[in-house]
Amino acid sequence: MVQIGNLNQLVVGKEVDFGVYLAGEDGKEILLPTRYVPEGTKVGDNIEVFIYHDNEGRLIATTVRPTALVNEFKFMQVKEVTNTGAFLEWGIMKDLLVPFSEQKAKMRVGEWYLVYVHLDHLTQRIVASAKFEKYLDNTIPAYEVNEKVDLLFYEETNLGYRVIINNSHRGLVYHSEVYQRIEIGSTMPGYIKQVREDEKIDVSLTPLGYSKVEDIAQTILNTLEIQNGFIDIHDKTDPKIIYSIFRCSKKSFKQAIGLLYKQRLIQMEPTGIRLLKK
Repeated sequence: MVQIGNLNQLVVGKEVDFGVYLAGEDGKEILLPTRYVPEGTKVGDNIEVFIYHDNEGRLIATTVRPTALVNEFKFMQVKEVTNTGAFLEWGIMKDLLVPFSEQKAKMRVGEWYLVYVHLDHLTQRIVASAKFEKYLDNTIPAYEVNEKVDLLFYEETNLGYRVIINNSHRGLVYHSEVYQRIEIGSTMPGYIKQVREDEKIDVSLTPLGYSKVEDIAQTILNTLEIQNGFIDIHDKTDPKIIYSIFRCSKKSFKQAIGLLYKQRLIQMEPTGIRLLKK
């Protein structure tokens, strides 16, 4: 079954002067224009394409991947505003419509907005909504503590950064656990800290638990070996510097050097850490 707004693997049915026709469902043919046909393509080949409606309402294919697929959240820029609504730059020939009814406030050309891409249930056309909250999953998630997830940062608050987890749920990364510059709209991996009784989700940018400390300890050892056995980082070092080098919080760093000290692998000095000779 052809999935409008998503990537599909379709077979080339026939060649024409202006492209190739791909075999869709129920014998329907979908045009892949010449500009998108990979060199050397022949009848019977299987091609991955994105399917959408052109301005005439016909299904059409492209090998270009758009900025976002159906059922995805994404920050996108407004290219044009008309009497129909706002049109977003989508990365393909056709721009993506946000109807006025799906705008929180009037969108402006050049501005970036978080939207949810979906199929209009009446027309089956691909549209976007800036009222993205209603498309988040409100069911109790089955995440495990320390489970690795994908994060989309969409808003900064007094407590921290609100994120969308795995393209489904809302979560929060606290300011006290952020040791790097965060750009709204950026994506990165995170780790589930807890799903609270109020069903809100706390997320960490670094893994949790003893295994994490062991990994950090090994990174410290590797760094010491590269730096000829000494690094000028200690328990007074700025947390941001520690994060930039070891990708961990200062608390986790101190736990890791404590482990190495107990194992008699390092020596703590006033100006840094020294690797002990075996």
